[in-house]
Amino acid sequence: MYKQNHTEINMLDGPIFSTMVRFAIPVLFSSIFQQLYNTMDTVIVGHTLGETALAAIGAATPAYDLLMGFALGIGSGLSIVTARSYGSKDEETLKKSVSGALVIGAVLTLVLTLATRIGLMPFLKLLNTPEDILQEAYEYSSCIMLFMGVTFAYNLCSGILRAVGDSVMPLIFLIISSVLNIVLDLWFIAGLGMGVRGAAVATVLAQAISVVLCVLYVLHSVRMLIPEKRHFRPDGKLYAEMLTQGGSMGLMNCLVYAGTAILQTGINDLGYLVIAGHTAARKLCSFSMMPLSAMIASVNTFVSQNFGAGKYDRIRKAMKAAYLYDAIVTVLITVAVYAFAPAMLRLISGSSEPVIIENGSLYLKVAAPAFFVLGLINDTRTALQAIGSKVLPLFSSIIELIGKILFVSLLVPHFQYLAVVFCEPVIWCFMAAELVIAFWMDPVVRGAGKK
Repeated sequence: MYKQNHTEINMLDGPIFSTMVRFAIPVLFSSIFQQLYNTMDTVIVGHTLGETALAAIGAATPAYDLLMGFALGIGSGLSIVTARSYGSKDEETLKKSVSGALVIGAVLTLVLTLATRIGLMPFLKLLNTPEDILQEAYEYSSCIMLFMGVTFAYNLCSGILRAVGDSVMPLIFLIISSVLNIVLDLWFIAGLGMGVRGAAVATVLAQAISVVLCVLYVLHSVRMLIPEKRHFRPDGKLYAEMLTQGGSMGLMNCLVYAGTAILQTGINDLGYLVIAGHTAARKLCSFSMMPLSAMIASVNTFVSQNFGAGKYDRIRKAMKAAYLYDAIVTVLITVAVYAFAPAMLRLISGSSEPVIIENGSLYLKVAAPAFFVLGLINDTRTALQAIGSKVLPLFSSIIELIGKILFVSLLVPHFQYLAVVFCEPVIWCFMAAELVIAFWMDPVVRGAGKK
């Protein structure tokens, strides 16, 4: 069918744990550099523009995450179909899945862009964003959302490459654009005085570079992924599968970020210092969770390819390997957080304000030990999607949404930030129970080789 490039990993044969880790490592570094987009915004804004501007970016984050989470969920769902086709060595379906992803992605980008132009400001007000940071929050998020197609295009391109086992080249492209993002951040914010809008413009331009590089690489070196004119003819069965897979993951992410947005409404009532501290802690939390997130991509590709190839026993072994990986990573992260949380918060926030440092440290120290449970959630949910389960993974997101509504309405008003700190770890336990039972009771998993 296709001769693998030296950057592609064979997931259909050979050892499992080492193969998954090898695939995950470039994804981890990709996540680090991708996170640098927003984190450098936070660091430079905090040090240059002050705590109010930092709080504005934090207040804008749920709106951005909600819409982008839906778009990226669609992209992940589409790449599952591509990986299955690759595993089954069906090149014709592979090309059709790429063409379908391009069409669906273009339509989705247009719809979401129009939606944000109309609903962004009302949504920020719905989140109880304080008046003194409302305009800056709108300026930052509106600029990024206007060009959300750039972010979606990169994640779609990198997702397709990872579907065929290549997690290295997306990393290389992202390193280049991340360095550019830092340079542009300093120039636009500190040099030209563009404020929070400068941070958003720098992010968009840097991401555009990564898209161009990724597309050029596919055109030159992975021509198997390039569809021809005939592949754009709609295939009803294939498009239905892609839409249900993508729609399921998109809705799942949407529910997750809706819960985050609801939780943010409770945080926004606690004052801008609490918002700033929570924003800095969440940025650090995002970095800390990256090793776990990298394994999600590995599970997605590994399980999808082996499901397409009919190698179900490897799927079960892969999940045990992923759980072991999650446990090791959680121990290492927890030790680092307990040793360095205050120093890291001062670095990322540019502030020594006690409220910011103390609240942020408390959040990190409670969340870190629960990362193992979060790893179980993300890996198991992804594996369920990859073996064709589109409904059961949604239940966990519904649990999360309902749980955050209950915390914000009943507990945050009485226990203040302490309720925010314990909200997610408690909810994660219920989500993990539902997902682990659903996966290991699935006929494919229980049969381990009998579909």
